[in-house]
Amino acid sequence: MTNSTDGREPVRLSVVVPVFNESENVLPLLDEIERAMAAHGRFEVIFVDDGSTDDTVAKLVARQGADGCLRVVRHLRRSGQSAAVRSGVKAARGTWVATLDGDGQNDPADIPALLALADREGGPVLVGGLRQTRRDTLSKRWASKFANAVRQSMLQDGCTDSGCGLKLFRRDAFLDLPFFGAMHRFLPALFRAHGHPVAYVAVNHRPRERGVSKYTNWRRGLIGVVDLLGVFWLKQRTKLSPAVEER
Repeated sequence: MTNSTDGREPVRLSVVVPVFNESENVLPLLDEIERAMAAHGRFEVIFVDDGSTDDTVAKLVARQGADGCLRVVRHLRRSGQSAAVRSGVKAARGTWVATLDGDGQNDPADIPALLALADREGGPVLVGGLRQTRRDTLSKRWASKFANAVRQSMLQDGCTDSGCGLKLFRRDAFLDLPFFGAMHRFLPALFRAHGHPVAYVAVNHRPRERGVSKYTNWRRGLIGVVDLLGVFWLKQRTKLSPAVEER
């Protein structure tokens, strides 16, 4: 499901945005994505609503046009950010998928730089964003710094900011990865464990201007410990498929 069937230029990039109760952010974010990608070939934007109880979906559906650039996928019950990312990737038509958070803190203007790096011959299969100046509370910044240090000591994937929602990767490679509840936080380690080259790009980070955060440091930290141990085990047990030929 990665090519055009309507006679138009194939979709090159799918931008997947998981959202939950972000009615104030979705349309301004959509406008920014469209401006950022207007000169970079045919693209689509897929908002994946994770069971919102506000008018997030209504606002998005009202914005849909005949060109099919905006698509809306909805979970009938809340399933988490990783599930929303996977639903968006499965629905995507692009060879490449970019993800960003729905709170407006990631800057869509950074997407072309990630895509340019991935387009190089022999380039990476995943390009991760590294937020240069965090626009979060002090407690969030310290919690993230500690978590990244612990994760890096165990996984050694070269990523100093695994929590950045802005990433770009090849759709087929993502769908070949094992799925679990918090996999979106460990994509660099998972891609590397499966033999895919990974690179990182410095990106912008902005303060949240509308809505409220859906996470707490305690909730994220407690879940993250279990997930980290699971990914460490998975990394140790992952074996690359041997090269084969058919005669």
